[in-house]
Order: sequence, then C-alpha cells, then structure tokens
Amino acid sequence: MKRVITESEVIKLYKSGARTFPIGDDELFTPLAKDKIKELKIKLVKKMPAVEIEGSLKDPVKSKRTNKVSIGGDHTGFKIKNLISKILVGKGFEIIDVGTYDENACDYPDFAYSASLKVKDGETDFAVLIDATGIPSAISANKIPGIRACTCYNEFSARSAREHNNGNVLVMGARSLGEETIKSILEVWLDTPFGGERHQKRLDKITAIEREFSK
Repeated sequence: MKRVITESEVIKLYKSGARTFPIGDDELFTPLAKDKIKELKIKLVKKMPAVEIEGSLKDPVKSKRTNKVSIGGDHTGFKIKNLISKILVGKGFEIIDVGTYDENACDYPDFAYSASLKVKDGETDFAVLIDATGIPSAISANKIPGIRACTCYNEFSARSAREHNNGNVLVMGARSLGEETIKSILEVWLDTPFGGERHQKRLDKITAIEREFSK
C-alpha cells in the first residue's frame, strides 16, 4: 500500500531543520505537498532499499571456513607477497598464490581479480593484495560484488577495516610502507573481529548499492 505524504508533513520536516526528504517506491505526494517542497527548496533523495543479511556478510577472517588465503600482486609487490605468504603459512593458513611470480612488469587488475574472486566464490576466507601503493588493486577488487577490499596504511586503518567494515580483502602498498609496518598491519587484521551490530546495517546499504547497479 502506498503511503501518502501531505503538505503538513513537509512543513513539519522543514521546521525540524531538515532540507532533504528521503523517499521510497511506496510513497506518494499530494499536489500541495509537491508545491510546498518546491517552495521550500527541499531536496528529494531516494531511500536505500532494505536487504537481508547473507552468509557472505559473516566475518570471513575470523570464521576460517576454509583456512585458505588467496594472495596476489603485481611486480612491485612480488617480494612483499612472498614475505606475507610465509607469515600466513606460519600461522596455519594454506596459501593460494595467484601471482605474479617474478618481478617482470605486469598488470595489477589481473591479480586483484583472481585473488578476490576466490573470496567471493568461497574458495578462500580472505585475500591479501600487494601493489605499489595499495590503491589500484583495491579499486579493481571492489568492482566484484561482495568484496570489501580495504587499503590499509597503519594499525588503526587495519583495525577499522576489520571492526567497522568487515573487510575481506587486505590491500597494502609495497612502495609506500616498510616491512615492519606491513607485518604489524597484517597482525592487526588477523586479530581484529568484525564488530557487527550498527556496522552491519551500513554494510547492508553497501550491498544495496551493489544490487542497484547489478540489475
């Protein structure tokens, strides 16, 4: 059933200090309400659709469904990728290395896609990507629905990425960070659980955006 928005509701909203009016597909405005919105210059914004929490939104890093980690990076991240792989193996993870396997110039989207797709398909619990700055691989990975690739540059960003954003792909820059910083970021990433609750509601909205543009 459609909900009818009246002029009085618009005026009440305006007096409360709001200058935007969230609208959904189930709402209709009376002619007087439309006129008042124009008069008061209130901006209409589309509500984010509600979504159900899916299994993919569970904490991938802490649940260890497969105990496998996919890892990849371009030529700039080759050495650091190998270092991270050894650390993860020492912690009991099985590594699926998607490349690159040498320092010859190559394209970061190839490895970001391969490693992140394994997370999406449930083959690995999470992924680690390494390039020069940690930015381009994250951009590439985040094109895949369900992937939350987080470029982390210190312990605080790693903790926030996990606790607030339930990150499932860790991205770091081999030329923008030192080895010890990279190690500490990885440790915090592994040790921090997803906070859930209010953070989940925000992730649901990200999922809604993905669905909106995947139609």
